[in-house]
Amino acid sequence: MTTLPVVRTVADLRSAVAGWRREGLSVGFVPTMGALHEGHLSLIRLALSRTDRVAASIFVNPTQFGPNEDLAAYPRDEAGDAGKLAGAGCHLLFAPAAAEMYPPGAATVVTVSGVSEPLDGQARPGHFAGVATVVAKLLNQTRADVAVFGEKDYQQLQVIRRMAADLDLGVEILGAPTARAADGLALSSRNAYLTAEERQRAPELAAALAEAVLALRSGAPVERVEAEAVARIQAAGFGPVDYVEVRDAGDLSRLGPGPMPGGRPGRILAAARLGRARLIDNMAV
Repeated sequence: MTTLPVVRTVADLRSAVAGWRREGLSVGFVPTMGALHEGHLSLIRLALSRTDRVAASIFVNPTQFGPNEDLAAYPRDEAGDAGKLAGAGCHLLFAPAAAEMYPPGAATVVTVSGVSEPLDGQARPGHFAGVATVVAKLLNQTRADVAVFGEKDYQQLQVIRRMAADLDLGVEILGAPTARAADGLALSSRNAYLTAEERQRAPELAAALAEAVLALRSGAPVERVEAEAVARIQAAGFGPVDYVEVRDAGDLSRLGPGPMPGGRPGRILAAARLGRARLIDNMAV
């Protein structure tokens, strides 16, 4: 089995990437928080299809967790993750310590207005400032040509696209389709928190969104579709439901009331708790 090279400092990361650059090779990058699953590996494969060399990072970023969230409990398995990355064809793993990413005296925070404010921006105050800051640092550290993010975290993807454009980072941000289990559940590291019984109920989140998409396409009023999706999710045992909302696919502005406007791409996005797990999902309309 191929052993994946691992670097833990920004200097070593930049040295490795500079070596690729000297060979005239293009660079792809996939940032992760570890606990890797097939969804993450699909991002590696997409990056490989677009670039010559791919680096991935594993960093459980403390600044995107709230005070009562699961930073300490977040699943970690660097050795297992490295094996999965190597098997997917990744060329380098960047696995820094928190002190490498946020050295003493670090005082800069990147905030993205507008697209970061609704949905998880309201449910998880400060979350997207942590995301935007760490991703801005990672993109600057790798200086990749292409960076790949999953559409499962759709609002995060839109925040990062806005940030990369606004800061002229010179990296192409690619979104990859949500990877799903056979029963429709969006793959997520936090699915590991589900009990066996909860795992049986978890696909109802995706099923409710799929039903909502059909209703929206038939011209049903946005507000009624949202309410019916919330009721179905709650009936499946989820609770609390943080949101089920139909939003513009680009800037995440509110759509409705009434039927969706024609010719305007939308997304229906949801977040709800099931036991210890907070599950999110979204679908295009």
